[in-house]
Amino acid sequence: MKHELRLHPDPFESIANGDKTIECRVFDEKRQAISLGDQIMFINREGGVTIHVRVIGLLHYQTFKDLFTYTDLDKSCSPGFTVESATDAMLQFYTLDDQLRHGVLGIEFVLVG
Repeated sequence: MKHELRLHPDPFESIANGDKTIECRVFDEKRQAISLGDQIMFINREGGVTIHVRVIGLLHYQTFKDLFTYTDLDKSCSPGFTVESATDAMLQFYTLDDQLRHGVLGIEFVLVG
């Protein structure tokens, strides 16, 4: 199956450089459709450039703080983030209520093509 996810420029560039290999999202209905082996096309919100990846891991946690605490932070964030700053950054997109209601997902991937 193929999916599309939009990204801001900084995380997009971290993926393009091969530094970021885990994308973090709330485990809502759209993300529940993602399975191992699926392909994701990441789209840069500024300019529409795309990157294609294949899903190799699905990491389920209750909150982003849990995900960032128990996985390799360098793989899921741009350089310079701490568990606390990464958790705070995700609150710009998802409330704590959203996280507790749906759980969160770390989508581990490899670049393709």
